[in-house]
Amino acid sequence: MGKHDLTHARHDPAHCLAPGLFRSLKRGERKRGKLDVVYDYGDGKRIEFSGPEPLGVDDLRILQGLVAMGGPAGLVLSPEPQTEAGRQLRLFLEPKWEAVQQDAMVVKGSYRALAREVGYANIDDTRPVRDCIERLWKVSIIAQIGRKRQGFRLLSEYASDEQDGKLYVALNPLIARAIMGGPHVQHIRINMAEVRALQTDPARLIHQRLCGWIDLGKSRQVDLDTLCGYVWPDETTNLNTIKKRRQTARRALTELAAVGWMVSEYAKGKWEIGRPKGRYNGTHPTFSVPNPHVNGTRPFSGNPATARVCGLFANSIHDYLR
Repeated sequence: MGKHDLTHARHDPAHCLAPGLFRSLKRGERKRGKLDVVYDYGDGKRIEFSGPEPLGVDDLRILQGLVAMGGPAGLVLSPEPQTEAGRQLRLFLEPKWEAVQQDAMVVKGSYRALAREVGYANIDDTRPVRDCIERLWKVSIIAQIGRKRQGFRLLSEYASDEQDGKLYVALNPLIARAIMGGPHVQHIRINMAEVRALQTDPARLIHQRLCGWIDLGKSRQVDLDTLCGYVWPDETTNLNTIKKRRQTARRALTELAAVGWMVSEYAKGKWEIGRPKGRYNGTHPTFSVPNPHVNGTRPFSGNPATARVCGLFANSIHDYLR
């Protein structure tokens, strides 16, 4: 892939909308905290994320990049691969129950390509990318639909070669299903040009949440304090802290305007936010205070796929994808 080949990511809604899954972290907070996020999104659907460290915005960006790479660079394994190598890899991924009949997806790439696609300034420093991938791999997920529960990792499996920088990641079944699509399968479209253009953690967190809430070309109304909650899920009663958070959220909105979103404060602390219709092309910012006009009220309704349990695959995947 050449420079910035990835235009968008087809992401899983639950991973984008789960409150507090990704957050703005202070220095040293990773060592003190853990990840424990539960997201109930109706009709008996629930997803639980747990891990030894909280996930930050660096992890959010890397996951967005992996999901985007799953489009053009994703290897889809059918339930019955035609080659012996494919059959062996399918066995290593160990699909269970209904997942035996589902396609699996593995992303092949490199640390440098991934860093470039998410907008890292120094793509030759691969250590931060590796740290994010391994932190994502450590996250366990329990997905529930009604009375059925299954577990897997956020990244089902991963292998890399430090010498040549190659990277192989098996995406979890919810993300794989969102990328591959199908009847009644929902996904969230995230513009990768916008991802690369945003500069601050609050803007990136707010951007992903709004991508999951506002359709392309539509607009919706939201309170400033709700946007603050996207960045800092823990509530505070400290007035000075509340003031600083609101100021930071306002600055984040100017970043969204700079990448083509319409941002309008129609009353104090109340905003109408409009999403561009298509690909970001360097349009002039729209940041104003017009009369409110709202479109697009589609509620989110997730539909998690049946989970797939993946086994050890490092040796076979290198042989198969070489």
